[in-house]
Amino acid sequence: MIVSRRSLGLAGAVLLVLSLAIARPAVAGEPTDQLRAQIDRVLKVLDDPELKKESQGRERRAAVRKIAEDIFDFGETAKRSLGRHWAARTPAEREEFVRLFADLLERSYISRIEFYGGEKIQFTGDTIEGDLATVRSKLVTKQATEIPIEYRTLLKGDRWLVYDVVVEGISMVSSYRTQFNKIIQTSSYEELVNKMKSKQEELDADLESKRS
Repeated sequence: MIVSRRSLGLAGAVLLVLSLAIARPAVAGEPTDQLRAQIDRVLKVLDDPELKKESQGRERRAAVRKIAEDIFDFGETAKRSLGRHWAARTPAEREEFVRLFADLLERSYISRIEFYGGEKIQFTGDTIEGDLATVRSKLVTKQATEIPIEYRTLLKGDRWLVYDVVVEGISMVSSYRTQFNKIIQTSSYEELVNKMKSKQEELDADLESKRS
């Protein structure tokens, strides 16, 4: 495992939260408006009668994955997760790492949309500082428990893209950075890449077993 179970649960919230219903009205600025619009797209996919069919699982996940690519800046997330080790990487290594990291995030957590159970997410506002913004929200469970979630975003052109998600004060990027740094320090960057590739193969095998 590249990351601990705690980290997996945290990062899993990233894509899970994208599939949650939005409680209205909500206090909104431009970053909030954009994020809400993208989540609305996810909800349309989840509510599509055709895509709800068991035989359409692959198509449903692919549709949500496409939207996730419009929400997240996987390159920025990968760079921040690798931390100080990013500077030492060649352009080719950086390209490979971003690809592996994005693919692992998507493959690991896209299946969590299957667990959507009508929970609500309420947006409570956002704070903009230059080209960075934090969108604040809270997840309200069926038991009325409130879980604070922050989306950290970066302005790219006219789009606010998510590069980190903080659940109950724990940053997804920080969790990955800690795990990646430990592997590199105790072994090597090459070993980290090998572990990511192995995890990718494991996830591929799991998906194939679910489809059979």
